[in-house]
Amino acid sequence: MIVKSPPPQTAPLLIIGPAWVGDMVMVSAMTAQLHRAAPQRRIDILCPKWTHPIAQRLPHVGRVWQQPLGHGALGLKTRWQLGKQLAHEGYGQAITLPRSWKSALPPLAARIPIRTSFLGELRYGLLNDIRPLDKQALPRTVDRFMALATPRGEPFSPPQWPALTMQSDPAQGQLFLAQQQADIDRPWAALCPGAEYGPAKQWPAHHMAATARRVVEAGWGVMLLGGPGDRELCQQIVQQADVAQPNQLLQLAGQTTLEQAVDLLAVSDFVLSNDSGLMHVAAALDRPLLALYGSSDPRHTPPLNPTSQTIWKQLPCSPCFKRSCPEQHLQCLEEIDPDEVIARWQLMQPPGGPHAS
Repeated sequence: MIVKSPPPQTAPLLIIGPAWVGDMVMVSAMTAQLHRAAPQRRIDILCPKWTHPIAQRLPHVGRVWQQPLGHGALGLKTRWQLGKQLAHEGYGQAITLPRSWKSALPPLAARIPIRTSFLGELRYGLLNDIRPLDKQALPRTVDRFMALATPRGEPFSPPQWPALTMQSDPAQGQLFLAQQQADIDRPWAALCPGAEYGPAKQWPAHHMAATARRVVEAGWGVMLLGGPGDRELCQQIVQQADVAQPNQLLQLAGQTTLEQAVDLLAVSDFVLSNDSGLMHVAAALDRPLLALYGSSDPRHTPPLNPTSQTIWKQLPCSPCFKRSCPEQHLQCLEEIDPDEVIARWQLMQPPGGPHAS
């Protein structure tokens, strides 16, 4: 069944949000687009707990509902009950961003009259506003999100630089650094060595360590950011870097909340990251950013900031989009040399340095 008319622009809208931090950051372009079209309409988001902190910091968002299931959990009964609980909110439209069958259940249970998405996992009946997905016309994830936010029948041309924005609290970032006995007057670089998707996205630890050591030797401070799963990797980087000034190389992976990591990125003078959620956060915060790509493709999930730079070797085996290197050599990232990264870092610094007045 195809919807015949758009929902009233006064009726609130529900976004079924993505399960990846980086994708949730991209939703900010979508919420801004929806707000421009109907400033009076309330925009709510339903998402997993691990992207909930990002959703709460997106512009033009009202309520953020938390979906209480673990990553990959089916939970059909829970999803249906959650939808029933949302029925009283009076949503006129739901836009479902994940393409899984289970993700489309809550809007149906909530009896939301217009349920928009791409077909995904044969979701006939669950959706009634199925949009065609032209992957060539919509190569980037953010393009697909914005296309779903465009009213049916209206043309959509992806902007070159969709505006990603999110709230941060730099004062809290400075306070956190000060609590680590760090010198907040020196410039700080944030290195994000992890990638939740898998090791095929991770620049090797020995390269990251060599880079951290040279940045510290230049008088900067370096903070290693990531989640609990990145703690062991970052401890390895600290050991290999073997810097003489330990308070200039802070291992903070697994030591912060996601909100605190956002605020620390907000006060960073440079960010070096794999293709990860924190990379997209840094782009949305307009930080000087160098992103490294191996198994993934910067044409599909680029840092959406015109000042950001990327390094991608485009080997014949890349992008493979695998979680682990199927060739077991990780050459796509091994061939990114620390000398090249340091040269880019130096070129990206403003005249006189990051703290020049």
